[in-house]
Amino acid sequence: MATAYGDRLVRTLPGRTAEAHILNDLVDLLAKGRSAVLATVISTDRSVPRHAGSKMLVTADGLRIGSVGGGEMEARVVAETDACLAEGTPRLLDYQLVDPGNGDPGVCGGRATILLEPHMPPSTILVIGYGHIGHAVTDLAHWLGYRVVATDDRSGTLDDSSAADVAVVGPVSVALEQVELTPRDHAVVVTRNTDLDVESIQCLLATSVGSIGVMGSARRWETTCSRLLDLGATTADLERVTSPIGLDLGAENPEEIAVSVMAQIVARDRSSAG
Repeated sequence: MATAYGDRLVRTLPGRTAEAHILNDLVDLLAKGRSAVLATVISTDRSVPRHAGSKMLVTADGLRIGSVGGGEMEARVVAETDACLAEGTPRLLDYQLVDPGNGDPGVCGGRATILLEPHMPPSTILVIGYGHIGHAVTDLAHWLGYRVVATDDRSGTLDDSSAADVAVVGPVSVALEQVELTPRDHAVVVTRNTDLDVESIQCLLATSVGSIGVMGSARRWETTCSRLLDLGATTADLERVTSPIGLDLGAENPEEIAVSVMAQIVARDRSSAG
Protein backbone atom coordinates (compact mmCIF):
# COMPACT_ATOMS: atom_id res chain seq x y z
CA MET A 1 0.00 0.00 0.00
CA ALA A 2 1.31 3.48 -0.84
CA THR A 3 -0.11 6.70 0.57
CA ALA A 4 0.75 10.36 0.15
CA TYR A 5 2.40 12.00 3.15
CA GLY A 6 3.02 15.68 2.51
CA ASP A 7 5.27 15.83 -0.56
CA ARG A 8 6.61 12.32 0.01
CA LEU A 9 5.34 8.90 -0.91
CA VAL A 10 5.06 6.47 1.97
CA ARG A 11 4.81 2.74 1.33
CA THR A 12 3.54 0.68 4.25
CA LEU A 13 3.27 -3.07 4.73
CA PRO A 14 1.19 -4.75 7.45
CA GLY A 15 2.79 -5.96 10.70
CA ARG A 16 6.10 -7.80 10.68
CA THR A 17 5.73 -8.43 6.96
CA ALA A 18 7.30 -4.99 6.52
CA GLU A 19 10.57 -6.01 8.18
CA ALA A 20 10.69 -9.20 6.09
CA HIS A 21 10.53 -7.18 2.86
CA ILE A 22 12.54 -4.06 3.66
CA LEU A 23 15.97 -5.65 3.30
CA ASN A 24 14.92 -7.04 -0.09
CA ASP A 25 13.75 -3.55 -1.03
CA LEU A 26 17.14 -2.17 0.01
CA VAL A 27 18.94 -4.67 -2.22
CA ASP A 28 16.69 -3.71 -5.13
CA LEU A 29 17.31 0.00 -4.60
CA LEU A 30 21.08 -0.44 -4.54
CA ALA A 31 20.94 -2.56 -7.69
CA LYS A 32 19.16 0.33 -9.40
CA GLY A 33 21.87 2.76 -8.29
CA ARG A 34 19.77 4.49 -5.64
CA SER A 35 20.95 5.49 -2.16
CA ALA A 36 18.92 4.98 1.00
CA VAL A 37 19.11 5.13 4.78
CA LEU A 38 17.95 2.15 6.81
CA ALA A 39 16.40 3.24 10.11
CA THR A 40 16.02 0.52 12.76
CA VAL A 41 14.50 0.77 16.22
CA ILE A 42 17.24 -0.95 18.25
CA SER A 43 15.91 -0.47 21.78
CA THR A 44 12.78 0.71 23.54
CA ASP A 45 11.61 1.42 27.07
CA ARG A 46 8.01 1.56 28.27
CA SER A 47 5.33 2.67 25.80
CA VAL A 48 6.50 3.46 22.24
CA PRO A 49 4.82 3.35 18.80
CA ARG A 50 6.90 0.46 17.35
CA HIS A 51 8.78 -2.51 18.78
CA ALA A 52 12.56 -2.99 18.63
CA GLY A 53 13.53 -4.33 15.21
CA SER A 54 11.03 -2.15 13.33
CA LYS A 55 12.60 -0.77 10.17
CA MET A 56 12.09 1.99 7.65
CA LEU A 57 13.93 2.85 4.45
CA VAL A 58 14.24 6.47 3.35
CA THR A 59 15.64 6.96 -0.14
CA ALA A 60 17.70 9.94 -1.25
CA ASP A 61 14.68 11.28 -3.15
CA GLY A 62 12.32 10.99 -0.17
CA LEU A 63 10.48 7.68 -0.65
CA ARG A 64 9.67 5.94 2.65
CA ILE A 65 9.26 2.20 2.92
CA GLY A 66 8.05 0.88 6.26
CA SER A 67 7.74 2.85 9.50
CA VAL A 68 9.49 3.40 12.81
CA GLY A 69 6.43 4.84 14.49
CA GLY A 70 4.95 7.65 12.44
CA GLY A 71 4.15 11.09 13.72
CA GLU A 72 6.66 13.66 14.87
CA MET A 73 9.32 11.12 15.85
CA GLU A 74 9.36 9.60 12.39
CA ALA A 75 9.42 13.05 10.81
CA ARG A 76 12.53 13.84 12.83
CA VAL A 77 14.15 10.59 11.76
CA VAL A 78 13.48 11.42 8.11
CA ALA A 79 14.93 14.90 8.62
CA GLU A 80 18.20 13.29 9.78
CA THR A 81 18.60 11.05 6.74
CA ASP A 82 19.95 13.68 4.34
CA ALA A 83 22.88 14.45 6.64
CA CYS A 84 23.41 10.74 7.25
CA LEU A 85 23.78 10.11 3.51
CA ALA A 86 25.95 13.17 2.99
CA GLU A 87 28.37 12.09 5.74
CA GLY A 88 28.18 8.41 4.81
CA THR A 89 28.36 7.35 8.46
CA PRO A 90 25.80 5.70 10.79
CA ARG A 91 24.26 7.65 13.66
CA LEU A 92 22.18 6.92 16.74
CA LEU A 93 19.05 8.90 17.56
CA ASP A 94 17.62 8.78 21.07
CA TYR A 95 14.07 10.04 21.65
CA GLN A 96 12.08 10.56 24.84
CA LEU A 97 8.32 10.52 24.20
CA VAL A 98 7.06 12.20 27.34
CA ASP A 99 6.73 15.97 27.16
CA PRO A 100 6.21 17.72 23.79
CA GLY A 101 6.31 21.03 25.62
CA ASN A 102 9.92 20.24 26.40
CA GLY A 103 10.71 19.30 22.81
CA ASP A 104 9.86 15.59 22.91
CA PRO A 105 8.32 14.15 19.70
CA GLY A 106 5.39 12.45 21.45
CA VAL A 107 3.50 11.65 24.64
CA CYS A 108 3.58 7.84 24.65
CA GLY A 109 5.61 7.86 27.84
CA GLY A 110 8.50 5.77 26.61
CA ARG A 111 11.92 6.00 24.99
CA ALA A 112 13.25 4.76 21.65
CA THR A 113 16.73 4.53 20.19
CA ILE A 114 17.00 4.40 16.43
CA LEU A 115 20.03 3.48 14.34
CA LEU A 116 20.47 5.15 10.96
CA GLU A 117 22.67 3.31 8.44
CA PRO A 118 23.51 4.90 5.08
CA HIS A 119 23.61 2.56 2.10
CA MET A 120 24.96 3.77 -1.23
CA PRO A 121 25.46 1.83 -4.46
CA PRO A 122 29.02 1.28 -5.66
CA SER A 123 30.63 4.25 -7.35
CA THR A 124 30.57 4.15 -11.13
CA ILE A 125 33.70 4.18 -13.27
CA LEU A 126 33.11 5.24 -16.86
CA VAL A 127 35.87 3.81 -19.05
CA ILE A 128 36.09 5.68 -22.35
CA GLY A 129 38.09 3.73 -24.90
CA TYR A 130 38.16 -0.05 -24.83
CA GLY A 131 41.60 -0.85 -26.12
CA HIS A 132 44.11 -2.93 -24.16
CA ILE A 133 44.28 -0.45 -21.26
CA GLY A 134 40.53 0.21 -21.16
CA HIS A 135 39.95 -3.53 -21.06
CA ALA A 136 42.43 -3.98 -18.19
CA VAL A 137 40.95 -1.06 -16.23
CA THR A 138 37.44 -2.46 -16.68
CA ASP A 139 38.48 -5.88 -15.41
CA LEU A 140 40.28 -4.51 -12.35
CA ALA A 141 37.57 -1.97 -11.49
CA HIS A 142 34.96 -4.72 -11.64
CA TRP A 143 37.08 -6.96 -9.41
CA LEU A 144 37.41 -4.10 -6.90
CA GLY A 145 33.62 -3.82 -6.66
CA TYR A 146 32.95 -0.71 -8.73
CA ARG A 147 30.08 -0.44 -11.18
CA VAL A 148 31.73 -0.18 -14.59
CA VAL A 149 30.38 1.42 -17.74
CA ALA A 150 32.63 0.83 -20.76
CA THR A 151 32.22 2.68 -24.03
CA ASP A 152 33.98 2.78 -27.38
CA ASP A 153 33.00 4.17 -30.76
CA ARG A 154 34.32 1.15 -32.69
CA SER A 155 31.90 -1.63 -33.59
CA GLY A 156 32.89 -5.01 -32.19
CA THR A 157 35.41 -3.64 -29.70
CA LEU A 158 33.17 -4.32 -26.71
CA ASP A 159 32.20 -7.86 -27.68
CA ASP A 160 34.33 -9.33 -24.87
CA SER A 161 33.42 -6.73 -22.22
CA SER A 162 31.96 -9.26 -19.78
CA ALA A 163 33.34 -7.37 -16.76
CA ALA A 164 31.42 -4.20 -17.65
CA ASP A 165 28.02 -3.72 -16.04
CA VAL A 166 27.04 -1.59 -19.03
CA ALA A 167 28.72 -1.60 -22.46
CA VAL A 168 27.88 1.16 -24.94
CA VAL A 169 29.03 1.26 -28.55
CA GLY A 170 29.01 4.79 -29.91
CA PRO A 171 30.11 8.31 -29.02
CA VAL A 172 30.57 9.33 -25.40
CA SER A 173 27.39 11.41 -25.56
CA VAL A 174 25.38 8.21 -26.09
CA ALA A 175 26.97 6.55 -23.07
CA LEU A 176 26.17 9.57 -20.92
CA GLU A 177 22.51 9.23 -21.86
CA GLN A 178 22.55 5.85 -20.10
CA VAL A 179 24.42 6.76 -16.92
CA GLU A 180 24.05 9.71 -14.55
CA LEU A 181 27.47 10.55 -13.16
CA THR A 182 27.67 11.96 -9.64
CA PRO A 183 30.50 13.44 -7.53
CA ARG A 184 31.14 9.90 -6.22
CA ASP A 185 31.93 8.63 -9.71
CA HIS A 186 35.01 8.63 -11.95
CA ALA A 187 35.79 8.87 -15.65
CA VAL A 188 38.84 7.14 -17.13
CA VAL A 189 39.66 8.46 -20.60
CA VAL A 190 41.98 6.05 -22.39
CA THR A 191 41.25 6.74 -26.04
CA ARG A 192 43.42 6.36 -29.12
CA ASN A 193 43.78 10.04 -30.12
CA THR A 194 43.36 13.66 -29.07
CA ASP A 195 40.16 14.13 -31.11
CA LEU A 196 38.43 11.58 -28.90
CA ASP A 197 40.02 13.07 -25.77
CA VAL A 198 38.61 16.49 -26.62
CA GLU A 199 35.16 15.09 -27.40
CA SER A 200 35.11 13.03 -24.21
CA ILE A 201 36.29 15.81 -21.91
CA GLN A 202 33.79 18.28 -23.33
CA CYS A 203 30.97 15.87 -22.53
CA LEU A 204 32.33 15.03 -19.08
CA LEU A 205 32.75 18.66 -18.04
CA ALA A 206 29.00 19.05 -18.46
CA THR A 207 28.44 16.42 -15.73
CA SER A 208 29.12 16.43 -11.99
CA VAL A 209 31.51 13.46 -12.18
CA GLY A 210 33.95 13.51 -9.28
CA SER A 211 37.16 12.90 -11.21
CA ILE A 212 38.29 12.88 -14.82
CA GLY A 213 41.56 11.16 -15.64
CA VAL A 214 43.12 11.18 -19.09
CA MET A 215 45.88 8.90 -20.38
CA GLY A 216 48.70 10.32 -22.45
CA SER A 217 51.95 12.23 -22.55
CA ALA A 218 52.48 15.80 -21.35
CA ARG A 219 52.66 16.96 -24.96
CA ARG A 220 49.40 15.24 -25.87
CA TRP A 221 47.72 16.89 -22.87
CA GLU A 222 49.04 20.33 -23.92
CA THR A 223 47.48 19.83 -27.35
CA THR A 224 44.19 18.69 -25.80
CA CYS A 225 44.12 21.66 -23.40
CA SER A 226 44.75 24.14 -26.20
CA ARG A 227 41.90 22.76 -28.27
CA LEU A 228 39.52 22.69 -25.30
CA LEU A 229 40.31 26.32 -24.45
CA ASP A 230 39.65 27.28 -28.06
CA LEU A 231 36.28 25.53 -27.80
CA GLY A 232 35.28 27.56 -24.73
CA ALA A 233 36.56 25.54 -21.77
CA THR A 234 37.94 27.57 -18.86
CA THR A 235 41.06 27.10 -16.79
CA ALA A 236 38.80 26.08 -13.90
CA ASP A 237 37.25 23.41 -16.12
CA LEU A 238 40.65 21.96 -16.96
CA GLU A 239 41.61 21.85 -13.28
CA ARG A 240 39.00 19.10 -12.93
CA VAL A 241 41.11 16.88 -15.20
CA THR A 242 44.12 14.79 -14.15
CA SER A 243 46.60 13.93 -16.90
CA PRO A 244 48.43 11.68 -17.04
CA ILE A 245 46.04 9.48 -15.11
CA GLY A 246 47.42 7.01 -12.58
CA LEU A 247 50.06 6.89 -9.86
CA ASP A 248 53.67 6.90 -10.95
CA LEU A 249 54.48 3.23 -10.41
CA GLY A 250 56.74 2.81 -13.41
CA ALA A 251 53.94 0.78 -15.01
CA GLU A 252 54.46 -0.46 -18.56
CA ASN A 253 51.96 -3.14 -19.63
CA PRO A 254 48.17 -2.65 -19.64
CA GLU A 255 47.64 -4.57 -16.41
CA GLU A 256 50.25 -2.53 -14.55
CA ILE A 257 48.80 0.70 -15.92
CA ALA A 258 45.35 -0.43 -14.75
CA VAL A 259 46.79 -0.95 -11.25
CA SER A 260 48.22 2.60 -11.27
CA VAL A 261 44.88 4.04 -12.46
CA MET A 262 42.76 2.17 -9.93
CA ALA A 263 45.22 2.86 -7.10
CA GLN A 264 44.78 6.56 -7.76
CA ILE A 265 40.99 6.25 -7.78
CA VAL A 266 40.90 4.17 -4.60
CA ALA A 267 43.22 6.64 -2.86
CA ARG A 268 40.92 9.50 -3.84
CA ASP A 269 37.86 7.64 -2.61
CA ARG A 270 39.46 6.74 0.71
CA SER A 271 40.67 10.29 1.20
CA SER A 272 37.21 11.77 0.61
CA ALA A 273 35.61 9.16 2.89
CA GLY A 274 37.99 10.10 5.69
